[in-house]
Amino acid sequence: MALDDQWIVDRLSYRKTLPTEVAEAMVAHPNRRVRIALAQSWTVDPELRASLLHGRASDALAVAMGPHPYGIQVAPLPDWAYERLLNHERDVVWYETVNAPSVPAHVLVPLAVHKDALFRLAACRRVWQELTDDVRTSLLEDGDPAVRTAASLHVMHEDEERTAELVETLAGDWRLGDVAEWGRLGRPLAERLAAGGTWLERLVRNPTFPPDLAMGFAGHEDPAVRLAVSARSGLSEEERAAIDWQVGPEDRLGPLRWVWDARGEPALLRRCATSAHTWLRRSAAMCPELPDDCVDLLAGDADFGVRLLLAENHPKAPSGLLLDLYLHGMHRAVAMLASKPQFPVDGLAERFADAADPKARLLIVRDPGATPEIIERLSRDPEARVRETAACDPRLPIRRLVELLDDPYVGAAAASNAALPVTEMTALLDRAGIPG
Repeated sequence: MALDDQWIVDRLSYRKTLPTEVAEAMVAHPNRRVRIALAQSWTVDPELRASLLHGRASDALAVAMGPHPYGIQVAPLPDWAYERLLNHERDVVWYETVNAPSVPAHVLVPLAVHKDALFRLAACRRVWQELTDDVRTSLLEDGDPAVRTAASLHVMHEDEERTAELVETLAGDWRLGDVAEWGRLGRPLAERLAAGGTWLERLVRNPTFPPDLAMGFAGHEDPAVRLAVSARSGLSEEERAAIDWQVGPEDRLGPLRWVWDARGEPALLRRCATSAHTWLRRSAAMCPELPDDCVDLLAGDADFGVRLLLAENHPKAPSGLLLDLYLHGMHRAVAMLASKPQFPVDGLAERFADAADPKARLLIVRDPGATPEIIERLSRDPEARVRETAACDPRLPIRRLVELLDDPYVGAAAASNAALPVTEMTALLDRAGIPG
């Protein structure tokens, strides 16, 4: 199969619906790459993906792995498919099945008492909160060390003894960093870990790490350690300012745990939103519960990270902020803002029809008032990605859509257009060598 034909097959597999004859042809296609394209599609009916299990045994692994699109929740397979995959003869199929992000909780919960430790481990890691107290206790006392460790990691935040056990069990393991940051620390263990200095940055972020020990590292030579100290809860603005901390515009910082855990407390979120400390403001911006007045405040924050995190996470982020970040932000995440419900779409066609920036012209297809004539004009744009976007739009006149099938840059996109006639799809499948 030629590379451009594979692109066409991939695009067909992205369609939300496929004519029955097209779907059956792809399921039965002798070329495995065609069948894998179907197994990895997150838009087609899960029953169609599962139907591959009725064919070649080798396709089970592709079905088990399934699609993993970034930021999109994939619909699960039907229950009968999971039953077949979990009873497959190949261990790797089991492994991929229980670790697939789309596998539903009701499939994983019964595996917590399975005879095979691989299944118990997956259930322990994935659906701990769904398990009964008796099952959790059983996993904490499991005969398999990996299962016991996974269970202990869930309860270490409230159990000093298990935290201490994990420090010994995970010596030299990367997960010891999680224990240092999230485990409940008694003072003797905190002092011993601090003296070792291996996970110091994460250790001082732990809210159970004694405050006096943490402040002893306020002048540490490592800027990451000083930053962690400066962002601890309980400090005044003056105490934070006295520490030499820095946050760069491109620094990636997750939400502070103590802010996230208290995200339902408006008074605390206001203190964070009005703080001079960038990490506190970024953490507040990530909380959907942030009060409306703070949303307006952070929408004009001087820090790009604060504005971006607010736009990504708050349901009331101003539409003007989303548009401004999309047009002027340099971070790769800004492109995804156009898919937010509050992104402004009305009037985009008129506003950006003659825009010099192709990124602005890309927005035109999001305007529900864009006419077929404007979409056709975009399909002739000098920028390939603009033409590609227009090729996917069902408002594109059929005549022009069919013409684009032969465009080496956007033909594959045209093949995914929901308005593409069945006759044209059949012709594409004939070209790709798929039996009729």
